[in-house]
Formats: sequence, structure tokens, C-alpha cells
Amino acid sequence: MSTQPMGLRELKKRRTRENISHQATRLFLERGFDNVTIAEVAAAAQVAKMTVTNYFPRKEDLALDLQDVFVHLPARTVLERGPGESALAALRRAYLSAVAGQDPVIGFSGPEFARMIVQSPALVTRLREFHDAREKALAVTLAEETGAGPDAVEPRAASALLSAVHRLLFEETLRLTVEGRGNDEIARITAEHARVSFGMLEPSLAGYAVR
Repeated sequence: MSTQPMGLRELKKRRTRENISHQATRLFLERGFDNVTIAEVAAAAQVAKMTVTNYFPRKEDLALDLQDVFVHLPARTVLERGPGESALAALRRAYLSAVAGQDPVIGFSGPEFARMIVQSPALVTRLREFHDAREKALAVTLAEETGAGPDAVEPRAASALLSAVHRLLFEETLRLTVEGRGNDEIARITAEHARVSFGMLEPSLAGYAVR
């Protein structure tokens, strides 16, 4: 008896969040991120301004609403790596799979959305924060998975190297998208870039964090 109302409440919350995000994205694409206010998003979504900020404390997160997945994906990939698989191998495999699926989380967002990001200093800054948070989350997971101490440099160094590749590939995907390249072409280019970039880390990390 008690689980159904909770389920309905959660469904309503999810729909409200999705509606706010949808209306915000529509306005941002039409007018540019910096030209739209939170009040205008609330009006479009037919909710109170406070409701918008409850779901999205920062305006930038209305546009970049895949934050949690983006930040924690590499760490989760390492946690879920297979037997005998290193952190490097798992991350390379997962990235190439995401490229094949043209996943928005790794930058396949469409030209209008990509232009909206690069034209907004606030969004560029927020993305940089996401990249930094992702690197820290991966470092924590690598430390836990290798039994390293809290001050050990190896997990942080490995995370810095692996995260730099992810950042490079994301920015390259964004650049190619803004240039107007099609997703299939972008996928071919970034897949090759991924093979080269991750391959350059093989001498240092091929045997690191092997399950």
C-alpha cells in the first residue's frame, strides 16, 4: 500500500524535471543560453521559479543536465571492468562503444546544441568543472580498486592521464560538431583518435588496476 504513492510521487518529480529541462533547452537553442532567465524557463514550464532552482540549483545545469552521468561514468566503468581487464582497457572499450552508439554523454549533441555551449562562457566554465570533478571521482575509484593510500600519487596520476584523453576527445567531438560534420564522420574520426590516444598510455598503464 505504501509503495504505490511513493512511485507516483517519483514519477511526477521525474516528469516535472524532464519538462523543465525540455523547455529550458528549447529556449536556450532559440535565443542563446545567456539570453534566457530562470524566470522565463519557469514560465515556459508552467512552474514556480523556486521549482526550477530546486531541480537545477545552477542555471548551467539546465543545459548540461547529464552532469551526474558525465562525471561518474569513467569511475563506474572501472568499477565494472571485467576479470583480467585493466582500467585503461575498460575505459578504452567503453569509450569506443559510446562512439559507436553516438552517445550524447561523450559529445554527440548536434550542431545547434554544440554551438550554444561554445558560445557561452558560463557553459564552457561549467563543463570544465565537470571534467575536473570527473578526474577526481576516477582518482578515488582507482585508489580504492588498487588499495592505494589516501596520499598515493599513482591513482591521481593515472586519473589525470586517462581524464586528459577523455577531455581531448570530448572537445574534439564538440569542435567537429560545430564545424557541421555529420555524426557518422565524427564517430570515425574520434574512434581513431581514441585508439591513438589511449594507445599512447599503454606503456604506463597497461598493467595498472587490472582486476
